Amino acid sequence: MYACSSLTSDTVIRRAVCLCHRPEVHSLTSRINAELTRRGFVAGMAASVAALGFPSKAKAQTPPPPATLFTNVRLFDGRSANLRDGLHVLVEGNRIRSIASGTPATPEGAQRIDCKGRVMMPGMIDAHWHSLFAAIPLPVLLQGNIGYIHLVGSAEAERTLLRGFTTVRDLGGPVFAFKQAIDEGLIPGPRIYPCGAMITGSGGHGDLRPLSDVPRTPGVPSFTERTGAAAIVDGPDEIRLRVREQLTQGASQVKIVGGGGVSSPRTPLDLTTLSEAEVRAAAEVARDWNTYITVHAYASNTVQRAINAGAGCVEHAHLMDDATARLMADKGVWLSTQPFLSDEDTGRLTGQGAISAQQVFGATDGLYKLAKKYRIKTAFGSDMLFSAALAQRQGIMLNHLTRWYSNSEVLAMATSTNAQLMALSGPRNPYPGKLGVLEEGAYADLLLVDGNPLDNLALLATPETSLVVIMKDGKVHKNTLKG
Repeated sequence: MYACSSLTSDTVIRRAVCLCHRPEVHSLTSRINAELTRRGFVAGMAASVAALGFPSKAKAQTPPPPATLFTNVRLFDGRSANLRDGLHVLVEGNRIRSIASGTPATPEGAQRIDCKGRVMMPGMIDAHWHSLFAAIPLPVLLQGNIGYIHLVGSAEAERTLLRGFTTVRDLGGPVFAFKQAIDEGLIPGPRIYPCGAMITGSGGHGDLRPLSDVPRTPGVPSFTERTGAAAIVDGPDEIRLRVREQLTQGASQVKIVGGGGVSSPRTPLDLTTLSEAEVRAAAEVARDWNTYITVHAYASNTVQRAINAGAGCVEHAHLMDDATARLMADKGVWLSTQPFLSDEDTGRLTGQGAISAQQVFGATDGLYKLAKKYRIKTAFGSDMLFSAALAQRQGIMLNHLTRWYSNSEVLAMATSTNAQLMALSGPRNPYPGKLGVLEEGAYADLLLVDGNPLDNLALLATPETSLVVIMKDGKVHKNTLKG
């Protein structure tokens, strides 16, 4: 692909004048020709460019955002159940410089925004999101046109940000380059805490191979694996390898699939698809990297296996019983779950997916009652998949929580509480500053609401009208107060 002609006896002479004949470039050519996939191309380019001594990143040269002074603010800081009135908030760079009463002089060169008594709150955090899969139908996704998938993901990332979610924890997908593009300002979107490929056992949730690909040949990746969406493992050694691969690529935490799932057509929720030795091996690797694994699990025995094997967090857990909830609380394991209530939240499913969804709908109320009973550390995530229409329901999903929590408790969960879960990544945290709170020194991720969400949480379900200012990392992405 990159050689202008084949090597001949005058190769030494050609190398002196033509970059194409360098051994490193021929190595790159053979790798790309062998497997022209998203992962093969990107990994091959990065490795060979590094070998040639060229810089591996083309970082956007974006100037720091100007200072912004917000005046006449009513503040929800992410923790307190009460608002503080008559404040100003000064943002410099990507941090909050000061929060104080009164109205100071506007710093030279700063933008001044009169909030006129509106409520300012931290940007929200979705603890279970799929940046590339949320808005794209599954049949299109399985076609594997990675360029189109990233374009759809880019459009959805901006919509996610404009819904007020300034941070997401991505629970499965090839988002490492996507995250980099957002961080460098190439596209607008939320901060991403990436897991990379979700790691599942043969036949488990996320193993979307056609049956024609069975039996599996060890060491030969399936199409889904080659895209970086999932990794299929059998045995502790193989799961150690796949966990290390995600961490090497920049995962802040790793997702392990311990049981069946709603969106997989062949995996009932009662399945336990990884052995305790496999889950334990994954947890040990994560601890060696000073971070954690989170385990997809619905049934009590699957949740207990995750807890006993050393998971830091469990996703879903709708079918767990009282004893399992007590064990989760005693071990200090996080619960990251979703208030699924009806097929309006999942889309209309068929076959085994419909059966599993009905089980989840019927168990959601009991799940949150157990979480409150045992004071389990609980995070909010929406887990919208395969539909742009469903992805718009992030704020609606958040409002479902008012069945079990007060408005202030819901707001705290979506901000400061979720931020505590993000910080569980330790030194693998890609954004080690303060998230989910409005205080001096915190990241300048904030929302200005036309109304009081402590009184009316439904405002966050209509962000297109209720969110008048959205700032992420000190940059204003929406401001309808201009003029």
